[in-house]
Amino acid sequence: MLFKKFKLRKEYDEKLVSLIRQTKEEWQHAQSMENLMADYSLDIIAQRKIAESKHFYLFKEARIRKVLIK
Repeated sequence: MLFKKFKLRKEYDEKLVSLIRQTKEEWQHAQSMENLMADYSLDIIAQRKIAESKHFYLFKEARIRKVLIK
C-alpha cells in the first residue's frame, strides 16, 4: 500500500508540474496579447488576470506539496 501511495503522489506531482507549465504559457500569451493591443479592452485584461491567478494558485499548491520543478 505504501508503494502505491508514493506512485500516485509522483504521478499527480508530474501532472501538477505540467499544469504549471501550461498555465505559464497561457499567462505569457495573454500578456503579449495585452501588450499588442492599441486600445483598452476589458476582455483581454480579464483573460490575463485569470491566467495569472491560475498560474500562481498552482505554483502555491506546488510549494505546499514541496514539488520540485525542473
